[in-house]
Amino acid sequence: MGKRLENVKKDIDFGKIYKLPEAVAILKKSANTKFDQTVELHMKLGIDVKHSDQQVRSTVSLPYGTGKTKKVAVIAKGDKEKEAQDAGADIVGSTDLVAKIAGGFMDFDVLVVTPDMMREAAKLGKVLGPKGLMPNPKSGTVTMEVGKTVKELKAGRIEFKADPQGIVHAVAGKISFDEDKIIGNAQAVINAVLRCKPSSSKGVYMQSAYITTTMGPGLHIDVDKKEIK
Repeated sequence: MGKRLENVKKDIDFGKIYKLPEAVAILKKSANTKFDQTVELHMKLGIDVKHSDQQVRSTVSLPYGTGKTKKVAVIAKGDKEKEAQDAGADIVGSTDLVAKIAGGFMDFDVLVVTPDMMREAAKLGKVLGPKGLMPNPKSGTVTMEVGKTVKELKAGRIEFKADPQGIVHAVAGKISFDEDKIIGNAQAVINAVLRCKPSSSKGVYMQSAYITTTMGPGLHIDVDKKEIK
């Protein structure tokens, strides 16, 4: 592992701020592992997450997907159950699914709940909360638009949220993707984060941004301080 990383680092200037296409090309060239690494973005924001009005949390649909198909579960009732099923949800149920999850069932990547079922779903907070699976209106997983939401999640919609240090971590696909697809996904994430700038945030909002892979080097990338069209 050490020799592989040393070989990767030989042609990289870690003091340089790279343009996104240049950084992606380097990551593609240095991806010499036996598995398909995930491409990741890490953005340090000029926010103070201790203040409720400086929280950064939202979703973005990656134009070229994540490279992984999410298993989506939906808690709904009546017509909304059928809507979820028709949209391709993997698991659909009502109070029966609530009971199943309470009993330890966790074979899904994301859970969507209709507002009228949140009272029942709220009982799952202690089970889902520690795993980051509790539905939330801010992440778009508490909604009556279950069909649309399921389709977007299946197509590559991701959630991002600033951690306690004000850093947003997000995926931008797989290293096996064509370079233009990685760039397109990464730019979509960057633009989404830029659009989330809190009005109370002062100074430089996007302080730094890095792109990397699961086992690759982290490259400092140049990000405009406003949304790139």
